[in-house]
Amino acid sequence: MSCTAAVAAGIEPAASPAAYAAAVCAGAAAWLLTGRHEGGRRAGLLFASGAEARARRSAVSPPDRWREAAAAARARFAVRAGHEWWCLFAGALVALLGRSWIPLVAGLAAVPLARRWLRRRAAGRLAQERETAAVRLCVAVAGELRAGRQPDGALLAVDRAALRCLGDAGAAVLAAARFGGDVPAALREAALLPGAEGLAGAAACWQVAVEGGAGLAEGLERVAGAVRAQGEQRAELRAQLAGPRSTALVLALLPVFGLALGTAMDADPLWILLHTPTGFGCLVVGALLEWAGLLWVARIVRAAEGAAEPGGAPPAPEVERDARPGRSWSM
Repeated sequence: MSCTAAVAAGIEPAASPAAYAAAVCAGAAAWLLTGRHEGGRRAGLLFASGAEARARRSAVSPPDRWREAAAAARARFAVRAGHEWWCLFAGALVALLGRSWIPLVAGLAAVPLARRWLRRRAAGRLAQERETAAVRLCVAVAGELRAGRQPDGALLAVDRAALRCLGDAGAAVLAAARFGGDVPAALREAALLPGAEGLAGAAACWQVAVEGGAGLAEGLERVAGAVRAQGEQRAELRAQLAGPRSTALVLALLPVFGLALGTAMDADPLWILLHTPTGFGCLVVGALLEWAGLLWVARIVRAAEGAAEPGGAPPAPEVERDARPGRSWSM
């Protein structure tokens, strides 16, 4: 049966030996053109000197440098610009979809508000970190005192991570302990930082211990316990307020879902809101009501939190003075 008849009958003809030989020759040619040179290049990089190998790697991989430069540019832009500029990007996107300049102006006006909110959140996180650092510092110094160290030596022996969290004030405390300075005054200066107010109690205990020989370790442990109790109370309050906050967030995002639903139904709500007098009036009234609702919820949450936010100094524990010559730092 000929090849034409076999194809017409639906039967694939058997491959001839010449076709197999052509395929083998093509594979060998491809290996000679790619694999051999690749192996030679790898061997050259392996046995070449360090400078020559680095030069060859840099010559064959310029995209790596481009990716590193792009990553550095993105990081520099993120540090300088911040996340608040996403409001302007969102406003520009809505302006393109709605074919109006009003969302762009609204996004630009929302940038300083978003920056203020982000800074407030960052300040709150920093205050919590300082509060944790104050507790760790008091507990660590108390442990070193009970191990038999003197107050200045105990402060120098603790982990420096807690002092680094206090910044320049922590460095001042460390310098006062190392060079025989006024440690209570340095602690009171550090207590002025938001979240580190518990160090005021530690400074009072330190002052009483230096002047009257009272038990410094016990006083620092009481200060750490008071600050820790305040932190636990604040965490419990935040857990109780998580439900109302989530409800307020969902209610605030309902208009966005309404616009998306109207767009899916081909109602074109953006055009009605931005290009008709009635729609624009509804947009202004709805934005004002939305803003008033958010302010109301925020005020309720702040009233519920009260003084639970970091910033309230715990009461200084009462430390009994001991005017006898023999001082006991660890009692």
